[in-house]
Amino acid sequence: MKKEKWRNDAEYMCYVGDLLEKDEVQKLANFTQHHYSTRLEHSISVSYNSYKLAKKLHLNARATARAGLLHDLFYYDWRVTKFDRGTHAWVHPRIALRNAEKLTPLTPREKDIIIKHMWGATICPPKYPEGYIVTLVDKYAATDEYGRHLGQQIMSLIKKRFAQEKA
Repeated sequence: MKKEKWRNDAEYMCYVGDLLEKDEVQKLANFTQHHYSTRLEHSISVSYNSYKLAKKLHLNARATARAGLLHDLFYYDWRVTKFDRGTHAWVHPRIALRNAEKLTPLTPREKDIIIKHMWGATICPPKYPEGYIVTLVDKYAATDEYGRHLGQQIMSLIKKRFAQEKA
């Protein structure tokens, strides 16, 4: 996703600009997400694409943009950190919600979107249509991001194999 698209969308920036300025959100750039992107890049992608869908469907674009940006607001490597109280899929939305509530007041809709964005991996479905949007866009983004990583690995193996056959 080109950065200029979301940066130049005045309505979107009106909804999330204050959040993007916060150090707590910018810290997400220090964490890899799905091998190919940073957690900040992933969160912006989910937020902006969800916002565009919500807007097209005449839903609450503000809540969708804000919750989409904050849905993965946690500061650990999920591949390494393990929890006694549940899986990462169950725990991280609760951590993200707690962290988001420290940054900004959240509406009930925004809270529901954040806490239930892992539906499918967890059993409780979103209460609002915007929650389904963020959930599905998040899954698409994760698949795309990991797919790029996987594609790079496959191409590397093919090139290595081709080089071996030439030798």
